[in-house]
Amino acid sequence: MAKQESLRTSECPVARTLESIGERWCLMIIREAFDDVRRFSEFQKNLGLAKNILASRLKHLVELGLFEICPASDGSAYKEYILTERGRSVFPIVVAMRQWGERYMFEEGETHSVLLDNVNGEPLQPLEVYSLQGHKLEPADCYRQRVISGKKQE
Repeated sequence: MAKQESLRTSECPVARTLESIGERWCLMIIREAFDDVRRFSEFQKNLGLAKNILASRLKHLVELGLFEICPASDGSAYKEYILTERGRSVFPIVVAMRQWGERYMFEEGETHSVLLDNVNGEPLQPLEVYSLQGHKLEPADCYRQRVISGKKQE
């Protein structure tokens, strides 16, 4: 069997993102953090994940800059994993995945969780993609262009 190449050096942002946070436990840890889980023991209890795998994934997410390790907010000797701005910016990705899952992964009448707005207690509006001018975009309305250091490549 041929060895699979790392996507870390791919020109495709989707490939690089999948390589960095696409592993299921990484996304589940991030999801838990959005629910204000901060401690190793809480992640482990909620996810039922082996300690060595959890430690490895948290270390990876800290190295990527999605979490920082801070002293416990209650003054205890424990450490907490706090989402950074980079980590919090994953929120729309998780919401998009959640909304897709709510729509396509459950049978009629099957129990599942729904993300609600804290202020109004209502489900979120479905995410959509818009142009800078405010037009709703579909996949056929977009194309990829190579850029180097933020500049278009001729």
